[in-house]
Amino acid sequence: MGSRGNIEAGELSSPLLDVAGGRNSCADDGGGSSRSKQSGSGSENSSATSMVVLSTLAAVSGSYVFGSAVGYSSPARSGIMDDLGLSVAEYSVFGSILTIGAMIGAVVSGRMADYIGRRGTMGFSQIFCIFGWLAIALSKVAWWADLGRLLVGCGMGLLSYVVPIYIAEITPKNLRGAFTTVHQLMICCGVSLTYLIGAFVNWRALALIGTIPCSVQIFGLFFIPESPRWLAKIGQEKESEAALQHLRGKNADTSGEAAEIRDYTETLKRLSEPSILDIFQRRHAHSLLVGVGLMVLQQFGGVNGIAFYASTIFISAGFSDSIGTIAMVGVQIPMTALGVVLMDKSGRRPLLLVSSAGTCLGCLFVGLSFLLQDLQGWSQVTPVFALVGVLVYTGSFSLGMGGIPWVIMSEIFPINMKGSAGSLVTVVSWLGSWIVSYAFNFLMDWNSAGTFFMFSSICGVTVIFVAKLVPETKGRTLEEIQASMNPFSVKR
Repeated sequence: MGSRGNIEAGELSSPLLDVAGGRNSCADDGGGSSRSKQSGSGSENSSATSMVVLSTLAAVSGSYVFGSAVGYSSPARSGIMDDLGLSVAEYSVFGSILTIGAMIGAVVSGRMADYIGRRGTMGFSQIFCIFGWLAIALSKVAWWADLGRLLVGCGMGLLSYVVPIYIAEITPKNLRGAFTTVHQLMICCGVSLTYLIGAFVNWRALALIGTIPCSVQIFGLFFIPESPRWLAKIGQEKESEAALQHLRGKNADTSGEAAEIRDYTETLKRLSEPSILDIFQRRHAHSLLVGVGLMVLQQFGGVNGIAFYASTIFISAGFSDSIGTIAMVGVQIPMTALGVVLMDKSGRRPLLLVSSAGTCLGCLFVGLSFLLQDLQGWSQVTPVFALVGVLVYTGSFSLGMGGIPWVIMSEIFPINMKGSAGSLVTVVSWLGSWIVSYAFNFLMDWNSAGTFFMFSSICGVTVIFVAKLVPETKGRTLEEIQASMNPFSVKR
């Protein structure tokens, strides 16, 4: 009862922060409690067991589906427009309706993951995706293809929330950041491989190929455990401990980690069942500000404008769109992989600071390219400025801003608020994506240089936001992070 009493008194955040700090920077400090030491021993130096790796691979099969859906519209454009007789406006509807579907999926993602579990939600999302891909592949008219694209979008909205949440809840804290960032790496792989495969097959075959990773995930879900934290939340304590033991290995000592999950979850159960409005209470303000703020800054920093219209940017700047696009893919995957490697070594905050500063610089270069073009000066170097700017932006974004906001979102909200808060954050992300994608062409017609200077300014604000408000979560358990950011009561 000691730990639970501290939680109810609002004192949990202080000792947890002290313990975390002692492990990270004052290893010789012997002041931690025996309970804290026990909790740390179970998971602090845990290695990646085969089950954690298998579970992560099964989960990120959904991330690949996410990426393939995003990458599909570019190689399929000419084929769909010719075969279905679509105008540019009608194809724009086909492309953008994916984001509408993702927003619908995001709205229900948190509640669904709370009610039917993380594995169940991933399986349900793939049913949407499979029917969506089949509808696209078999479509004879535009509305049928649009319906398929909408269904794939609904599945994407569910996956964008549940995949990072599941990975964060099953991995040891010393590996959590790197494993969760594999979500972003697989999205990049999905986009890039869909571009590549689409160069050799027609749009119907490409849609049918899209069902393969969906089937892989559904098959893989039969062989992986449910999240032990979700099982504890719904009162299945024995199943939770069994799942945790399965994930950590047959001979691993999981007693400390299991006790910490159990104590924290039992305390949350004694609180009233949260409503959607409870996430706006003052005690959750820091988590909500960080989660929503990072997603807003991620999207309004121009990522979808650059990703969706990279060819247009290169052509407008007088550069070869094919060479530029190949160079983008060549930068994106290695930089995302580097971010995975560095995530649990350098920490979240340093990577976010470097990444957002790089995106600021990249947008500045592209803006200067268009400005010099408008002034008819240095015409020979403006294409180089555009290429360098887009590559710097793409590499920097892939290093941190692409994946880390999703990692942090999966870490900062308490388990009883995770469904509502996670849905809100995911909806905000997709809404921002749609706004930027829709407005980008209008902004470019207004002022190309001004558009990228605006994006650069937002990326500059991101640097300040991260420096002032975003906590470092490396090396801390989910319970430590959530208790320090979401005190149950404030002790005066």
